[in-house]
Amino acid sequence: MRALAEFVMKGRAQAILVAVLASTTVLFTWVGAAVVALVILRQGFKEGFNVLLWALLPSIVMVVLGDTGPLATMLGTALLASVLRVTASWPLTLIAAAASGVLTGLALLAFGQAYIEEILRFVGEFITQLQNQATQGQQVNISAPTVVQILGLLGLGNAITVTLCLILARWWQALLYNPGGFRQEFHSLRLTPPLTVLLLVAGIALSSLGADYRFWALICVVPFMFAGFALVHGWVAKKQMNGHWLGLFYIGWFILDPIKLLLLLVVVVDSWFDLRGRLDKA
Repeated sequence: MRALAEFVMKGRAQAILVAVLASTTVLFTWVGAAVVALVILRQGFKEGFNVLLWALLPSIVMVVLGDTGPLATMLGTALLASVLRVTASWPLTLIAAAASGVLTGLALLAFGQAYIEEILRFVGEFITQLQNQATQGQQVNISAPTVVQILGLLGLGNAITVTLCLILARWWQALLYNPGGFRQEFHSLRLTPPLTVLLLVAGIALSSLGADYRFWALICVVPFMFAGFALVHGWVAKKQMNGHWLGLFYIGWFILDPIKLLLLLVVVVDSWFDLRGRLDKA
C-alpha cells in the first residue's frame, strides 16, 4: 500500500491513472476514492478536483448502467477529505460522513427510482426463494423492506464506506509524510458535547418516525462508532496491551449488540468527561 501511495503522489498523471483504473470496477472504487482524498489532503482541493473529475467518469458510466454506489462513494469521500483539510477536525469530519449518508439517501429518493426498484426486485426474489426452500410445514415470514428502509440502509453504507476511505487516505498521508501521525491523531479522536447532543437528538427524532427510519437513525450513530473505535485503540495503546485484544474487541462488537450499545454509552460519557485524559492522570 505504501508503494501505491508513493506512486500516486509522484504527479497528477499518476494519481489520475490509479483513481480512474480503480474506479472502473465496483470492487476497487474505494481505492480510487482514497486516492482522490489523499490528493486533497496533501495538495488541496484544487488539485484534488482535477483528479476527482477524471475519477468520476467511470462512476458516471456505472450510474448509467444502474449502480450509483461508486459515484456516491467518490463524492462523499472527497467531501470528507475537504472538511478534514479545512478544519483539521475529525469530529466535524464524522458529522460530514453522517451528512454524506443522509444526502445519499435523499439523492436516491429523488433520482434513483430505477436503482431502488431493481434492489427491491432482487430482495423480493431472494425472499421468495427462501420461502420456496423452506421445509414442508415450516412457516417462513419475512417482510420485504420498504423503499424508506432501503434508502436508509444505502445511506448508512455510504457513511461507513466514505469514512473508511478517508481513514485509508489519512493513513497513507501519515505513512509518507508524518510517520506515526495518524496513530496519534486517531487515538485522540473525541466527539465534543455539542456534536454529541446534535447526533443524539437527530437519531432519536428519526427513530420516533417509526421502524422504517431505523437505518436513517443509525446514520447518526456512525460518528459514535468510529469515535468508539478510536477510544478503544487509544486505551489499548496506553495500557500497552497485545494487539490480539483489538481483534477480540472487533469480533465481539460485530456479533454482540450489547457491546455496540455499551460502546455508544462510553463514547457519550467520554465526550463530556474525557475518559482518556483521566486515564493519563491516573
